[in-house]
Amino acid sequence: MKKTNKMIFVSLLVAIALAVSVLESSIPLPIAIPSVRLGLANVVILVSLVIFGFKEAFAISVLKSALLMLVTGNVSSFFYSIAGAILASIAMYLIYRYMSNFFSLIGVSICGALAHNIGQVAMASLILNNLRVFSYLPILLILSLFTGYFVGLSSIYIVKNLEKNIRLFI
Repeated sequence: MKKTNKMIFVSLLVAIALAVSVLESSIPLPIAIPSVRLGLANVVILVSLVIFGFKEAFAISVLKSALLMLVTGNVSSFFYSIAGAILASIAMYLIYRYMSNFFSLIGVSICGALAHNIGQVAMASLILNNLRVFSYLPILLILSLFTGYFVGLSSIYIVKNLEKNIRLFI
């Protein structure tokens, strides 16, 4: 029964990440920079990494990207999303697993945000066959510091409250 409960909870987290991504894409930001988002769905992924581990967080990240493509119908953005999601998930796991003595969840989140943007720009460079796309990267990396901080701070509060109650369900 515990395995079924865990699967249900992870499925709910995928649904929440998807819903947050769809909602976030419809919110206009005051910054007029293309492809910049707050990355609120990354709160779900970071919390999943802490509560469940890498496999589940990675699955949530990849499923969120795939389902977002199906919901929005935007196939081209899927390639950017999946590249960023894979790189960010791996980076957050490595930092959380091996360097948590030095980094809080805020640091883990910032590293994930940086990796996400590097993955997206690298994918854009591959798709466009143009290395000049990397000139856009410094702007994205600076903004990653702020969005990563916000996501990490939110994750700290959620993990604190969720860890107390999650053991009842899984």
